[in-house]
Amino acid sequence: MKKIQLMLCIMLCSSLAFAQSRKLPVDTTVTTQHNVTINGTNIGYTATTGTQPVWDEMGEPIASLHYTYYTRNNVKNRAERPLLISFNGGPGSGSVWMHLAYTGPRILKIDDEGYPVQPYGVKHNPFSVLDVTDIVYVNPANTGYSRTIPEKGEKVDRDKFFGINADVKYLAEWLNTFVTRNDRWRSPKYIIGESYGGTRVMGLSLALQNQQWMYLNGVIMVSPADYKVIRVGGPVSSALNLPYYTAAAWHHKALPSELQGKDLLEILPESEDYTINTLIPAIAKGGFISDSERKSVAKKMAYYSGLKEKDILDHNLDVPTQFFWKNLLKDNGGYNVGRLDSRYLGIDRQLFGGSPDYSAELTSWLHSFAPAINYYLQEELKFKTDIKYNMFGPVHPWNNEDDNTRDNLRQAMAQNPYLNVLVQSGYYDGATTYFNAKYTMWQVDPSGRMKDRFEFKGYRSGHMMYLRREDLKKANDDLRAFILRTSATGQSAKY
Repeated sequence: MKKIQLMLCIMLCSSLAFAQSRKLPVDTTVTTQHNVTINGTNIGYTATTGTQPVWDEMGEPIASLHYTYYTRNNVKNRAERPLLISFNGGPGSGSVWMHLAYTGPRILKIDDEGYPVQPYGVKHNPFSVLDVTDIVYVNPANTGYSRTIPEKGEKVDRDKFFGINADVKYLAEWLNTFVTRNDRWRSPKYIIGESYGGTRVMGLSLALQNQQWMYLNGVIMVSPADYKVIRVGGPVSSALNLPYYTAAAWHHKALPSELQGKDLLEILPESEDYTINTLIPAIAKGGFISDSERKSVAKKMAYYSGLKEKDILDHNLDVPTQFFWKNLLKDNGGYNVGRLDSRYLGIDRQLFGGSPDYSAELTSWLHSFAPAINYYLQEELKFKTDIKYNMFGPVHPWNNEDDNTRDNLRQAMAQNPYLNVLVQSGYYDGATTYFNAKYTMWQVDPSGRMKDRFEFKGYRSGHMMYLRREDLKKANDDLRAFILRTSATGQSAKY
C-alpha cells in the first residue's frame, strides 16, 4: 500500500512540475496602486506590469516582452498627457537601469554619489518625471523577464530579434500594439534610450513613422552609443576621446596645475577645440606626420589627458581608452579608473598592463541593481515568476550590418516638424563619451537646417549620470523641461 502511495505521489509531483514549468505567461498584467511625492507634490499612480506578445506574420506569438507601465491617477484628459517609452541598451540589457535609477517613481537605495548601500532596496524618487508624463519601460527579447518563443534551440529565429534592424522592426510593431491597447494614440510620444538604446531610438524614430504611422514629439538619447564612430576606429574615433580624458583626469586631480585650478566647464572647451582643429588632422597624417609636429601634439595631449608624453608617443598619438583607464593613476595610488564612470576606482593584480582586469563601476552597480529589481517587481509590483531577470541577456551574436539609424533620425525629423532631440551625457563616461555624443548630434543633420531642434546637456558623472543625486535632479529637470516645451502646443506641424 505504501509503495502504491509513493508511486502516486511521484506521478502527481511530476505532473505538477510539468504544469508549473518555468515559463513566462505570454500575455498577462498585474496592477497595483501607489503614491510618490515629486517636487513637493503628492501623486497617486497606477503601476501595471506584465507581458505582451510579439506577433509574427501569421498572428502567432514569437516572443513575449515584459514591461512596466506607470500612469498618473486623476488625469482629466489622458490624450493631452505625454507618454515616455523607455529602453536601455547593451544590446542585451534589461530596462532596469533607467527604471530604478532615473525617471521612475522608485529608485535604488544608494548614497548621494551612487555607491551601493546595504540593505539593498528601493526608495521614492522625489525627482521622477511621472508628474508630467506617463512612462513605460520595455525589455526587448531575452532581457529582463522577456523571452523568445520558444526560449531556446534551433527553432528560435534569431534573425527576427538580434540585430540593429530586426530589433527596430519588431519593437516598432510591439509599440503599435501597446499604444492601441492602452488608448494612447492621441498622446504626445517620446522615446528615450540609453547607450545602445541611443542607436535603437534613432532607428525607431523613422520606423514608427513609416511602418506604424506613429509620429513622435521627442527622441532622448542618454549616453548614446553610435557605432558609426565607436567601432569604426581611425583618426576621428580616436581623437574624440581626448575631452573625456581631460574630464576624468581633472576629476582625479591628475592635470597640470594651470588646468587643475580651473573649473571643469572652463577647460573642456579648450580640449574640444584642440581635438577638432589639431588632433584629428594630426592623427590623420599617420606615419607621415613630421617629428616636430608629432612631439608637439604628444606634449599637448599629455597636458590635456594627464598621461605621460612618452606613452602617447609610443602609441603613435592613438591612445586607447583601455590604456587610459589602466594607467592614468598608475603612479598615483596605483588604481585603475572605471570604464562607464571614471570616478570609480579598481585594484588590479599588477600595475603594469594595457587594460584593467575588470570594470570597477559595473561591479559596484550590480551590487545595487540586481537585488533591487528582483525585490521590486516581485514584492512591490506583485509580478510573481520563477523566471530569472536577465540584467544582461543572451542576444549575441548581434547583427550590426546596414546601420542607417543616424540618417533614420534625420529623415524622421525632416518629415516631422514636431520632432525634437535631447542628448544627455556624463563627462566621466569612458565607454560612450560625451564628446562622441556631441559629434553624433552634429552628424545627424549635416545641412544644419534643423540644429535648433537639438539640445545637449552634460553632467558631472558617468554613463548613468543619474546615479549621482545632484545629477538625478538636474537630468530629470532637463528632461521635464524638454517634454513640456515640445509637447502639444496647438501649432500646426509645418515649416
